[in-house]
Amino acid sequence: MSALKVAIVTGAGTGIGKAVALALVEDGYSVVFAGRRSGNLDSAMEAAGAGASRCLAVPTDVKDAASVRELFAKTKARFGRLDLLFNNAGIGTPPIPMEDLPFEQWKAAVDTNLNGAFLCTQEAIRIMKAQTPRGGRIINNGSISAHAPRPHSVAYTATKHAITGLTKSTSLDGRAHDIACGQIDIGNAATELTANMPSGVLQASGALAAEPTIDTAHVGRAVVYMAGLPLDVNVQFMTVMATKMPFVGRG
Repeated sequence: MSALKVAIVTGAGTGIGKAVALALVEDGYSVVFAGRRSGNLDSAMEAAGAGASRCLAVPTDVKDAASVRELFAKTKARFGRLDLLFNNAGIGTPPIPMEDLPFEQWKAAVDTNLNGAFLCTQEAIRIMKAQTPRGGRIINNGSISAHAPRPHSVAYTATKHAITGLTKSTSLDGRAHDIACGQIDIGNAATELTANMPSGVLQASGALAAEPTIDTAHVGRAVVYMAGLPLDVNVQFMTVMATKMPFVGRG
């Protein structure tokens, strides 16, 4: 059992999840890298350098309750406790009109973005409320879309609005068990999902416009800050975004 704090990061193989997992390793955490593709998880762990010795890769499908249970069981077996869960795993859908979106793609987004976060939250609470010292922290990746939609993003936007409800309910229900829950809303982090933004993306007006992006390392540092607070202090909501992206005001 590690004497260090222990974190689980979902969607840790690439993008924001990888950046957050590596930032936590750098800050001294033992980190469980969870994600669908084992090759990506192994590559992400290798990037941790010497810190990889206190990491664990667990291939996980957050849509599958049994897979989620196995993730948390392996974490407890290896490290003995859990101090932080970063609910990050998520997918989008093709940017097409709402009426043309196949139900299967809607359901896949709901199952991954919302149901997956709920299943992981349940398992985290079960460990955190029973361990000694008791408690822990859950941080949900909300997204700017938790507040304002982009055109043709109904599934992603609806699930991210729902994540805000999950955050608030977890924050409230977790109080009795010394479990804090907050949300980080990220705007235009430079990942595969935002690769086309510098060349132009659809705006609410129907026009195409280039948008700036930010390095995912900034998100990693923000999560480390949120995670490092004592459990009697909570960042309920934090927004980290490209300064000039069209979000505040009229764009």
